[in-house]
Amino acid sequence: MATATAGPAFAPDVERDWCLAALALLQQEAARSADTHLLKIDLPAFPGIGFYFKDESAHPTGSLKHRLARSLFLYALCNGRLQAGQPVVDASSGSTAISEAWFARMLGLPFTAVMPACTAPRKIRDVEALGGVCDLVDDPADVHARAAWHAARGACHLDQFGLAERATDWRGNNNIAESILQQMAREPDPEPAWIVCGAGTGGTSATIGRYLRYRGLHTRLCVADPAGSGFANGWRTRDRGAFATQPTLIEGIGRPRVEPGFVFEVVDEVIEVADTESIAAAWLLEELLGRRYGGSSGTNFVACLQLAERMRARGERGSIVSLLCDRGERYEQTLFDRDWLHALGVDPTAARDRLAACVAGA
Repeated sequence: MATATAGPAFAPDVERDWCLAALALLQQEAARSADTHLLKIDLPAFPGIGFYFKDESAHPTGSLKHRLARSLFLYALCNGRLQAGQPVVDASSGSTAISEAWFARMLGLPFTAVMPACTAPRKIRDVEALGGVCDLVDDPADVHARAAWHAARGACHLDQFGLAERATDWRGNNNIAESILQQMAREPDPEPAWIVCGAGTGGTSATIGRYLRYRGLHTRLCVADPAGSGFANGWRTRDRGAFATQPTLIEGIGRPRVEPGFVFEVVDEVIEVADTESIAAAWLLEELLGRRYGGSSGTNFVACLQLAERMRARGERGSIVSLLCDRGERYEQTLFDRDWLHALGVDPTAARDRLAACVAGA
């Protein structure tokens, strides 16, 4: 009679153990992170309309991209794309790169950010201070190809532009849309008339738009983007091959092309905002809130005011919710530097005065 032989002895699954430990670190960090504040502003010119701003700059890495970076690392780990000690790369104009560098350091992984050379110097320093390496490219349109070059040499490409809309759980799990609506629950108009956000990767607008439909709400979604952006041009024509028709000074939004994560169908309105207006609105937000926020927050504010003007003209009341995307200190040498703006022929003073008169009802 044949004698049974012992099966092969399996070596410890080192990669699986590392993955489980990495996931545990990310989950512990999420549990430690308190939700961001929802700030309310009452503007004299708009009685009966409440303005709410979710302060995403309060995250540990200073922007709403903290949520995205965590989701991208979770997605890479759970799909088996990220291994112990593997270099990580992504294309970013700054805020996502800062957040990704922070999480990469937490997991003990080398990180490279492929960034346009025109990125605000403060953002570059912040990535490097977290142990990341900045690979600067002269043409912003080349960042995707450069990130792919790093990936072909063994790096895990987090790919915020390709994966943001699927890496985030849009049904809930404390995503930004669920958080907003929970915080609005006791407000006079808990179901917002509008939620306003920008379009960087497309992940935030996709998450909010899907969640509003999932919850069966009448709240409409407006994307505020720099004038002539790829997303704005593509949304109006439903052409996913559309490109931007003009550049922008507003980092993080105003993509030159329609990114894979943009979901046209969940966006109810797109408002294009000139760079001068966005910068002026960022200046005005500092006066209203006592803190500086980046240019994309200004873009959102301009769109909120335009929507409020429409509501006022129709005699409607309700609430408008938007995002304060990142810390304004990152733009001290650019959008808040009058000499830098003057060198580019940009003077937001008149636009700031118009916006101030608008909010005051003058």
